[in-house]
Amino acid sequence: MTILLSACGGAPEQTITEEEIMMTYSVGTMVSSFFETQTAMVSPTPAVSDTPLPTNTFLPTPTLMNTPLPLATWTPVVIYYSSTPNIALIPSVTGTPPTATPNTGASGVGCNNLAVVRDVNYPSGTTVKAGEVITKTWKVQNTGSCDWAYNYALATVSDEHFFSSWGKLGKNVPPGNWAELSVVLEVPNHDGTFNASWRLADAGGAAFGATLSVSIVVVE
Repeated sequence: MTILLSACGGAPEQTITEEEIMMTYSVGTMVSSFFETQTAMVSPTPAVSDTPLPTNTFLPTPTLMNTPLPLATWTPVVIYYSSTPNIALIPSVTGTPPTATPNTGASGVGCNNLAVVRDVNYPSGTTVKAGEVITKTWKVQNTGSCDWAYNYALATVSDEHFFSSWGKLGKNVPPGNWAELSVVLEVPNHDGTFNASWRLADAGGAAFGATLSVSIVVVE
């Protein structure tokens, strides 16, 4: 296909072939596609916004854990002492407690001494039958400053009418303690008032302390 182009003013005519027309159309189509592609690839710049940035939120200030503990306080306690005795704690004593009877005619020997507390049985003047065998007992107190030893025993002061016998003390008695001493008596076979006496003696036979006496009335 051939196209003839003419112009005014006496210009010479130009002849355009079909191949040139197709080439021109193809170039135009390619250029147009290129610019459309470039336009699609370029993203529009977003509009600037005045939205403020978020405010930073700060964590609360931590509380220190090493806060010093309060100092301990000491309050003195005053204890008052009263010399007034507590009457409720003092036991009451009923009756008259026995007391040791001192013998002004007897004295201690060394650290040994003895006082008579009371007659346990057969007090002075007691009546007994003739020929009876009795055991006379006294309660005594160690008023010396040393123990009475287990081998202490009675020693006769006077005994003209009785057949008497006794054993050893048999135990230690510390100062201030009480003990009982006994003697076995065979009463005479006839009427009358009969007396006898003894004292306690140490292991060496030295008698000390108060005299232990008995006085009985014998009847047939």
